[in-house]
Amino acid sequence: MTERHHDAELNFAERMGYGDYLALDRVLDAQHPLSTAHDELLFIIQHQTSELWMKLAVHELESARDAILSGALPQAFKLLARVARILEQLNGAWDVLRTMTPSDYSTFRDALGQSSGFQSWQYRAIEYLCGNRTAATLGPHRHRAETLARLEDILESPSIYDAALVRLHAAGLLADPTRPWRAPHEPRAAITDAWATIYLDPPAYWPLYELAEKLVDLEDYFRRWRFNHVTTVERVIGLKRGTGGTAGVSYLRRMLEVELFPELWAVRTQL
Repeated sequence: MTERHHDAELNFAERMGYGDYLALDRVLDAQHPLSTAHDELLFIIQHQTSELWMKLAVHELESARDAILSGALPQAFKLLARVARILEQLNGAWDVLRTMTPSDYSTFRDALGQSSGFQSWQYRAIEYLCGNRTAATLGPHRHRAETLARLEDILESPSIYDAALVRLHAAGLLADPTRPWRAPHEPRAAITDAWATIYLDPPAYWPLYELAEKLVDLEDYFRRWRFNHVTTVERVIGLKRGTGGTAGVSYLRRMLEVELFPELWAVRTQL
């Protein structure tokens, strides 16, 4: 006889259940603190869940880029809105981590060795997909051939901003933007002028106008993520160097100055 409770199945001995579908045994057994410190589990789970959200962000950004390149802008808008919400979730994770005090962190920091968020290849993938392309940041991943190949593939393809510029070209607003994709984006007045044309007459260019605003929304949330990161790090370790050898807070502050879509911000002054 099938066991039931309020019409819900109760016996999953021979069928797929919730834990099976989500592989929860593996997920929940993936936390292995290296110390006896109480807060190390918080530190591990915060970073693991962030990596899961980043995995989804990479998936959505690649799909959004491809949709923009093909001209399927409505589909891209949905994907970009989802990425902004993912970044909102990542921002919320810092709020939890900030409940850890410097004293708490000092009880297990030595156990981390040289591991650092700077070595997150998925964070690097998000940066590359959005257009912040610095080949030197491939360094921490050269010892992992599969990861390096994945990042190299992203660098050899248009970023999401490159894809947007392809659409400006298709609309007759910009010269062909094709270039060596792995090179960093260089801001150009012609691109700012093209966005200005769109912003000065939104009804005439509504899909491109909406694309511009979706990109600005994406960078807005990305900037908040970076700001929350540097604030959390300073709150927990002050101005000490990072475990991975970076300058810590001073390095993260420099990253706050990086613009992913520079002409979309410059156009606001020009209007």
